[in-house]
Amino acid sequence: MGPFRLPFSDTKIVRGAGRWLARLSAYGTEPYPPHVQRRLKIMNVTAYVIALFTLVYGFQQMFLDFETWKPVIIINFLMAVVALSVPFLHRYGELVGPMAILISELAGIFILTSFVGRDTGIHMQYFAAPAAFFVILGLGRLKLIAVAIAISIALYLSAWFFFIESAEGLIISAADVNSLHITAAATTFCVISIVLYYAFRLVEQAEAQTDALLYNILPETIVDRLKANPDTTIANEFAEASVLFADIKGFVALAKELGPARTVALLNTIVRAFDELANRWGVEKIKTIGDAYMAAAGLPVPAADHADRIAGLALDMIAAAERISREQNVGIVLRVGIASGPVLAGVIGAKRLIYDVWGDTVNLASRLEHHSQPQSILVSELTQTRLGNGYQLEPHGSIDVKGYGVVHTWLLKGRRVDGQSAPIATEELHLAPPSDALASTAARSTV
Repeated sequence: MGPFRLPFSDTKIVRGAGRWLARLSAYGTEPYPPHVQRRLKIMNVTAYVIALFTLVYGFQQMFLDFETWKPVIIINFLMAVVALSVPFLHRYGELVGPMAILISELAGIFILTSFVGRDTGIHMQYFAAPAAFFVILGLGRLKLIAVAIAISIALYLSAWFFFIESAEGLIISAADVNSLHITAAATTFCVISIVLYYAFRLVEQAEAQTDALLYNILPETIVDRLKANPDTTIANEFAEASVLFADIKGFVALAKELGPARTVALLNTIVRAFDELANRWGVEKIKTIGDAYMAAAGLPVPAADHADRIAGLALDMIAAAERISREQNVGIVLRVGIASGPVLAGVIGAKRLIYDVWGDTVNLASRLEHHSQPQSILVSELTQTRLGNGYQLEPHGSIDVKGYGVVHTWLLKGRRVDGQSAPIATEELHLAPPSDALASTAARSTV
């Protein structure tokens, strides 16, 4: 037996209604920046809710006695018209709509109470005003909010002391008073609840979008530390980690052949594939510089198998580059260098923050990448030691590395499976299809 579903759930009708409501809430907000759009969306929803309940008041009074309640009905409908006009007023400025409904509601509730008396509870709706003022006007207008709240308090107290009875000529039965009081109380609670719910929902959505962006830029643990203490300095020393550098041989010539648009499309395809592989292997992407790709394993959370992770990533990157080269019919020749050892890592910058890694290990990995052969992975002696028997490695001899002197190196050829070497391979990635820009060069762009 399948899971219980509400009637019409996951149907086109529900999805269509959701899109329709989203368009209504966003109406008139398009020209404004995102933070203003959020406030105006809240304003629109508030206006629709106020209009709905005001019309409920109006129709309720029409059914009681239209002739007797005519002034009250007219005021209610005028307030509803003002509320419904708010989304159209945004074109004249971000404060025009809020001020229109603020004045309309403060004055309208006071006038209505003067007709029906305080026992009907209509003036209780002033309690919803402060919540609406804060979420609609924003914390940047505290003076205006304070004035609006002061006016609301003054009007509430005035209504309480001056309008003890209903207006002369308006006879309201006890049953009608109770009905109006219940409606006023329900309206107050509903307006506060709906406005605050929608406001917090937008805030949570904005926070989720910001978090998603931050997690794409910085490691998750680093983001959490920065959020907990934004002014803290993020700097850590790792006794041992593995660093990888990779770049495309002859990329400058290839870029000239492809042109700007095609080059960017190709790089995007390659980097997206590498990013997915890094995520799969638990390796932290550090940065890209042109066609160069830098990643590290064993940070910001230390990992004993850092060399194994970075080696697995490197092998899969070579395979991914070969596959993309075949799919795009563009020559992509990757060179990779890997070194293991102590590193420093931290967040630098005040704008466009970057989590970066420094130290001799980083420099050595970069040098090894320059000395690596096409479609090959050159690793340091410590990396070879940490990999042990899990991978097939071939001695590559000693290399005189600038700044280091003689360095013993190995070529990483593949994984070992039950004592046998295994070819470089990777699972199929969810890669984007070739762009039009690249597809158009399939017949002629080979290097």
